[in-house]
Amino acid sequence: MPQIAFRTPPLIGRDEELARLMGVLERARGGAARAVLVAGDAGVGKTRLLDEVAGRAARAGTTVVTGHCVDLGDVGLPYLPFTEVLGVLAADERFSSVLAAHPVVDRLLGSGAEPAGGPDGRLRLFEDVAGLLAELAAVAPLLLVLEDLHWADQSSRDLLRFLFSRGVLHRPGGGAPDRRLAVLASYRADDLHRRHPLRPLLAELVRLPAVERLELRPLPDPEVARLVRALEDRPLPETVVRGIVARAEGNAFYAQELFAAAGADAGGMPSGLADLLLIRVEQLPEPAQQVLRTAAVAGRRVEHDLLSEAAGLPEEELETALREAVGRQLLVPGDGDTYAFRHALTREAVYADLLPGERSRLHGAYARLLAARGRAPETAAERAHHSRESHDLPGALAACLEAADHARRLGAPAEELRHLETALDLWSSVPAEARPCADGIAPVTLTLRASAAAAQAGDAHRAVSLTRAALAEVGEDADSALAARIRYTLAGNLLSVDRLQAAFRYSSEALALIPAEPPSRTWVWAAATHVMAARHLGADETALSIAHRALRVAEELGMADAQADLLISLANLEGDGRRSAQGQERLRRARELARSAGHGPVEMRALFNQAISRLEAGDLQACLPLLAEALERARRTGLLSSPYPLEMRYLQLLALYTLGRWDECLRAAAEAAPVLPAMGAFVAGPALYVAVARGDLGAAERAEALLEGPFTWMGTLVAGIVLTDAAALRGDPETAVERMRAALTALGDDSGRRPDVAVRLAALCLAAVADRTVRLRRAGDAAALRRWAETATELVEQARASAARDEEGRPQGPEGQAWLARAEAEWATAVSGPDPAAWEKAVAAFSYGDAYEQARCRVRYAEALLAVERRAQAAQEAGTARETAAALGAAPLLERIDALTRGARPTTASAAGAAGGAGAAPLTAREQDVLGLLARGRSNRQIGEELFISGKTASVHVSNILAKLGAASRTEAVAIAYRQGLITPEPTGSG
Repeated sequence: MPQIAFRTPPLIGRDEELARLMGVLERARGGAARAVLVAGDAGVGKTRLLDEVAGRAARAGTTVVTGHCVDLGDVGLPYLPFTEVLGVLAADERFSSVLAAHPVVDRLLGSGAEPAGGPDGRLRLFEDVAGLLAELAAVAPLLLVLEDLHWADQSSRDLLRFLFSRGVLHRPGGGAPDRRLAVLASYRADDLHRRHPLRPLLAELVRLPAVERLELRPLPDPEVARLVRALEDRPLPETVVRGIVARAEGNAFYAQELFAAAGADAGGMPSGLADLLLIRVEQLPEPAQQVLRTAAVAGRRVEHDLLSEAAGLPEEELETALREAVGRQLLVPGDGDTYAFRHALTREAVYADLLPGERSRLHGAYARLLAARGRAPETAAERAHHSRESHDLPGALAACLEAADHARRLGAPAEELRHLETALDLWSSVPAEARPCADGIAPVTLTLRASAAAAQAGDAHRAVSLTRAALAEVGEDADSALAARIRYTLAGNLLSVDRLQAAFRYSSEALALIPAEPPSRTWVWAAATHVMAARHLGADETALSIAHRALRVAEELGMADAQADLLISLANLEGDGRRSAQGQERLRRARELARSAGHGPVEMRALFNQAISRLEAGDLQACLPLLAEALERARRTGLLSSPYPLEMRYLQLLALYTLGRWDECLRAAAEAAPVLPAMGAFVAGPALYVAVARGDLGAAERAEALLEGPFTWMGTLVAGIVLTDAAALRGDPETAVERMRAALTALGDDSGRRPDVAVRLAALCLAAVADRTVRLRRAGDAAALRRWAETATELVEQARASAARDEEGRPQGPEGQAWLARAEAEWATAVSGPDPAAWEKAVAAFSYGDAYEQARCRVRYAEALLAVERRAQAAQEAGTARETAAALGAAPLLERIDALTRGARPTTASAAGAAGGAGAAPLTAREQDVLGLLARGRSNRQIGEELFISGKTASVHVSNILAKLGAASRTEAVAIAYRQGLITPEPTGSG
C-alpha cells in the first residue's frame, strides 16, 4: 500500500464547543473577562480546538499568547507557563512600556533583582501579574492560552487561583477596556487521579461566576469517519476507515496517528498507543530519529542551541533531520528558536523507548550543557532533574539545593520543599567528600528547613512529619541544645495540628534536656513552649509556675521576644484572663517587646490575643480596626500564611458576619481564598454561615469538605456550626443533635473541658427540637413529646455548663451569654410552650451586635406573643425582624416571617408557603416551584435546568418535599400534594 500523505485536518465534530469558546472571546472583546477550563482525555482534541480558537482570535485582532506546563518528574519550574508568556510578550513592541512598569517581568524572566520570598513577596508577585494582564488587555484584547494544567507546578496553580478568583477576572468596571481578557486553560481529565493536586483547584475555580468548564468528550463514530476521510484528498477504502474508527474510540489523535501509520504493514499494526506513535518515528531517517530521542529527554520543548549541542550532529545534518521531523508533524517550531513535540504522548512514547544507557547519557549531556551556561539559578531545577536521571548524584544534590534557594527567593515554598526533600533523599547516596560543605548544610538542618517550608506552604502536617524526621536523626550523643530545640519545635508544630498530648510530651522532654542553671536561651524557649502545651491541656498550675520562672530568666538574659511570648501566656492564665485590664496591659506590653525584638510570630500571637479578647468582650467595632492593623502588619512582615494571621482572618470575617455586613464578609473571603494555604480553608467559615442563612443548599456540602483529610480544630468547629444549623433550618432535630455530638466529640480534649462552641451548638439544636415539640403538642402525641422534652433538657444543661465556664475556666462573655439566653428560651418552648419573657431576654442579649441572631430571636419572640394573643406587639417585633432579614438577604428567615405575618404558625425554621397536613412541615417557596415541576414529570436534571440550579440541589429539594409530605416516591408526593391543594391540575385546552 503506498505511503498516505499527512496534512493538518480541519476541525471536525466540535462546532458546538467552538461556538461556545468564540462567544466567550466575543464577550471578552466587549469587556467581560471570562475564563474557560477545557477538559478532556489525552488526544481528544483539546490543543486542536484551542489552536482553531487562537487562530480566529488573532485574525480578529486579539493578541494571543500561549504558555505550556511541562512534566519534569519530581522537580518543578516555578511559574513556567507565565514565564513563557512573558517571554513572548517581551518581543512585542506594543507592550514594551507596560512591561517596563512591572517588576514581575524582570523577576520571572531572570534579568532583574530577586526580592525576598515568603507570603508577602508572593502576594506582590501575584498582584503584579494581575495588574500587568489588566494593563496589557487595555492596550489590545488579550487571549491567554494555558496548556496542560495537569503538569502545572504548585506556584503556577496558586497564581492561577489568584487570577481567577481575585485578579483581573474580578476587577471593577464591567465593560471597561481593562477587562478585555479571556483565559483558556486545558488539562487532561484522565490524568487527574483522586489525589492529583489539580483536583481541589478545579473544584474551587468552577464555582466562580467568571469561570466555566468545557469538557471535550470522544467524537461519535460518524465524526471520526469524517475526520479520517478529511485527512486524504483521495477516497479511502471503506475497510481502512472502519478499522481506524473502531480503534480510535472517538479519540481524534488516535485516529490521526492510525491514519498516518496506515502505510506500514497492516498486519503488524500495533494496538497500544505507544507502539502506534513509534511507527511514525521509525519511518524517519536515523538522524531524525536521533534528534527526536534527544529532544524527548529535554522535555516537551527544547531550545535549538541546546538540542544541537546535545544531539552532536553537524549543523547541516541537524537541519535536515529537523525538517524531516517537522514535516511529519512530530515536532513543531515554537517561539524563540524552540521546538516542541506536537503532542505530549509522542514525546512520552519516544522517551519510554530509549535504552537505559542512552537515556542516562542524554540526561548527563543536558546537565553539563546547562551547567556550562553559567549555572543560572533559573536552570537549577532542570539541572537537578537531568543530573539525577543521569545518576550524577553529587551534581543532582548541588543543583537541588540551588533550586531550593531559587524557589525561596521566588516565594515558591512548595517547590522549595520539593527540592529540599529530593536533596535529603540524595544525601546518603552522595560520598561525604562530594557533598556541599557550606555552613548549615547537614541532614538535620536541611530537614528543619524543609519543615519550615512545609509550614509556609500551608502543610502543617508535613511540617510535623519533617520535624519528627529531624528528631530521628539526632542520636543520644547529640548536642543537648540541638536535641531540645528540635523537640520544642516539634511541640510547637504539634500544637498547630491540635496534637495536644504529644506536644506536651515533647515540650516536657525538651525542658528536661536543658538545665535551668546556668540560664540559657534554649531553656527559656523550651519553657515557653511547655507553658503553651500545658495550658492547652488544662495544667494551669504547672504552666503558671514555669511561666513566672522563665519570665524572670528571660528578663535577666535580655530576651525581649521570649518575654513577650511568656507575657501572652500569663495574660491568658492569670486573674480574669485576657479580657481584664491586667490581661490587656500584658498583651500591649508583649506586642511592644516582640516588635522591638523583630520576632514576627510572637508579635502575631500578641495581636491575635488582643483581637479575640475584644471579640469575646462583644466590642466588635473596636475589634475590626485592630484586626485590619494586625493583618497589614502580617503582610508587611511576610507572615500572612502563618497560624495566627490565619485565625485573625477568620476573626475578621466573623466580626463582619456578626455585625450583619454580609456582603463585605463574602468579598473578604473571596479575596483571601487565592493566597490561603490548604490548612487555611477554615478562614472562609463565616462566609459559609452567610450561605446557610441565605438558604444556599450547597453550604453544607462545602462544610463537609472541611472534615476531609487530616483533622483541624478550626475546620471541625466551622463544619460543626454549619452542619448543625443547616439541619435545624431543615427542621431535622435528629440530624442536628447528631451533628452537634460529633463536633463536640472531635473538638474535646483530655482536659475534660467542653469547647466554648457547645453553647451555640446546643442552642441551634434546641431550635429544631422546640419546633418539633410544637407540632407534637398540637398533634397530641404525649409519648414523643416527652422524649423530645428530655432531649431538650439534656441540651440546655450542656449549654449552661459551657456558658458558665469557658476554656480558661471563666464565665463566657456577651456572645456566650446571648446563646445561653436563646437556649433557655428554646428549652422553655420545648418543655412547656413559648415563653414571651424568655424570648424578650434573648432578644436583649444579642443586642451586643449580632444582627442576624437578634432577628431570629425576634421572630421566636413574635411567635410567643401570638400564642398569648398579643398580636400588635407580635406584628411590631416581626416587622423589625423582617427589616433586618431583608437587608441581610436571609431568605429562609424572610419566608418564616412572611408565613407568620400571613397568620400561619410555621413549625420549622425554613417554613413558607402553604402548609401540608396537620403535622407536616410547610414547603418553602423554592420547594413549591420544584413540586410544580415534579407534577409535570420533570427529572432532577430538568428541574435544575428550568430553575437555574444544579441537579444535585434539585435532588435535595425533592428529598425535602418527600420528607415533609411523608411520601415514599415522587409519584406519591405529587398525589398527596393534589389532595392537600398544594398544587392544582392545569386546565385542559380545547384543542
